Amino acid sequence: MKPGQPVKDASHLYEVERRAQHAARPGFRIMELQLSPTQKVPWHTHSNISDTFYVLEGQMRLFLQEPKEEVNLKVGEVYAVRPTRPHLVTNAGTTSLTFLILQGVGEYDYVPLASK
Repeated sequence: MKPGQPVKDASHLYEVERRAQHAARPGFRIMELQLSPTQKVPWHTHSNISDTFYVLEGQMRLFLQEPKEEVNLKVGEVYAVRPTRPHLVTNAGTTSLTFLILQGVGEYDYVPLASK
């Protein structure tokens, strides 16, 4: 996969402990991901949709570009990333991180980026 080439399903691009889809309709979906302390969702962006993260268990560290920013989230905290803003999701703790991602409104894609 070349950086910058959008894909409709990114599940084969990075490993997670668990991935589940809770809801999906045209233009919107809710995914649940669980990351071990060493796993991450690599640098990427989305052409049309925003990612809204909601932490269920553990601690999340979110790295963003344009502008450069680091956000740390605990259980019950939420953060939204606008379309086209590059971001990387990591587990900031020593136990599993479980979070929901609300993705929409618009057509989903995942655009992998070279390491920032």
